Amino acid sequence: MRRMLSIMALPLLVVVAIAVMASVYIVDVREKALVLRFGEVVNVREEPGLGFKLPVIDRVVRYDARILGLQTDPMEVTPLDDRRLVVDAFARWQIADAVTFRRAVGEGGIDFAQQRLGGIMTNAIRGVLGSVPSTTVLSDDRTALMNRIRDNARAEADSLGIQIIDVRLTRTDLPEQNLAATYARMRAEREREAADEIARGGEAAQRVRATADRTVVELTSDARRQAEIIRGEADAQRNAIYADAFGRDPEFFAFTRSMTAYERALQAGNSSVVLSPDGEFFSYLGTGGQSGTSPVAVPPEVAAAVPPDAPSSHEVAQEAAAQAAAAAA
Repeated sequence: MRRMLSIMALPLLVVVAIAVMASVYIVDVREKALVLRFGEVVNVREEPGLGFKLPVIDRVVRYDARILGLQTDPMEVTPLDDRRLVVDAFARWQIADAVTFRRAVGEGGIDFAQQRLGGIMTNAIRGVLGSVPSTTVLSDDRTALMNRIRDNARAEADSLGIQIIDVRLTRTDLPEQNLAATYARMRAEREREAADEIARGGEAAQRVRATADRTVVELTSDARRQAEIIRGEADAQRNAIYADAFGRDPEFFAFTRSMTAYERALQAGNSSVVLSPDGEFFSYLGTGGQSGTSPVAVPPEVAAAVPPDAPSSHEVAQEAAAQAAAAAA
């Protein structure tokens, strides 16, 4: 009898063990779990640990509770200036409400949610980038644009039980068919700007050169004018000295002028001069330095200015006669 009971109890224990195992489920720390009964949510388990359900009747659906990523496909957008751009973005999102998420995606799960979220992101990107010029989209500081895209996408993603955490534009570029034309236009603009800069530099150089030339002319003219003034003043002083000397002793003045004329006329290398010895030019070159005129009396102030070792007038006359004879030979 006992053996019969033992044999009958063994299947019962197996059934009970299976029933207990079927009524227990474990929620991982990286998951959120929903208990469904005939397709309706009867329990939500977001904390990790052990949970219970009715075997056979209840079903557990698990969703990833971690932050997930979504990479959008490259898309063409048209900013305000009608300059087409190719952009794509990357979004980080997380299931915020498991019940709402289940009702929105049904049996599709994460894959279907990614598709829905991709459409939401595309609409948000086109809406935001279409309201600004292309220069803003291509600039380095696009944080404000990405924040606007995130905020616009959040409003629609909330209906899916999804929280969009962040959005980043990973690529903003021109379409391949427009790159060559755009580069050519940019090159032409840079060349035009370079030509303008060169032209402006040439004009500035001409102005500087003209100013420098005018300054040189002015300085040269002023220097020449000053030189003429100084030369005129010097000539006036010289003439005044000559006039004063001539007024004091005309004979001595005539003597010094004759000596200067001898020196200039009888210098080595000059042409030969043929004159009559009896002429006035050689009046001071007579024998013994005597001429037809009386000896020249040197004024006291002039004699005081003559150095002690200076040659006498007689010696000067003899030297001049010797030079004249040498020139005549």
